[in-house]
Amino acid sequence: MNAPRFSIEWDTEVGRLTALEPAPQDVMAHAADLAAGYNDPRNVELLGHEEPISEDEVVELYADMIDDGARAFLLFRDGEIVGDGDLRGLRDGAAEFAFMIAAPKHQGKGLGSRFAIMIHAFGFQTLELARIYASVVPHNVASRRVFERMGYQLDDGPEARSFADEPTDITFGIDRETFERQHATQLAGIRITAR
Repeated sequence: MNAPRFSIEWDTEVGRLTALEPAPQDVMAHAADLAAGYNDPRNVELLGHEEPISEDEVVELYADMIDDGARAFLLFRDGEIVGDGDLRGLRDGAAEFAFMIAAPKHQGKGLGSRFAIMIHAFGFQTLELARIYASVVPHNVASRRVFERMGYQLDDGPEARSFADEPTDITFGIDRETFERQHATQLAGIRITAR
């Protein structure tokens, strides 16, 4: 990756949250945890893949995403990996956001919402994006709630649909001004640094 890698940190009531843009060795070190999360039966249905994903495929997935210009992050709570997230398809001031809280023991605790805010802060403030989209399988109610709480609106326009992973996905969008207005208090506590 030619661009510098970044770290995003936020001390919250649920612990210190860190999102790190990984080097290849970071991905290798956490590939087993990520593969276990991708392959957990509760996540498989929501992520929309049918075949198990191996550790080697996780490493390859990250390498391919980064080669394609995605800004991928490993997500940690108090030093323990809890998932991943990324901004992908960056073009014309827009990107698609995707994330996963991997282990079921970490799900349902508000981590997805907090990490989403962190990565959006990076996208809007550091990358200076104008708009971020999300593509969600219709039955992924938890992700839909995260996006709705963040201020996303349903968006079935051509630009939003161009970020859809599948034709049946529901697409949402949020612009920089809406995000920054709605999350001004949280943004004050988020630190973004090049590493």
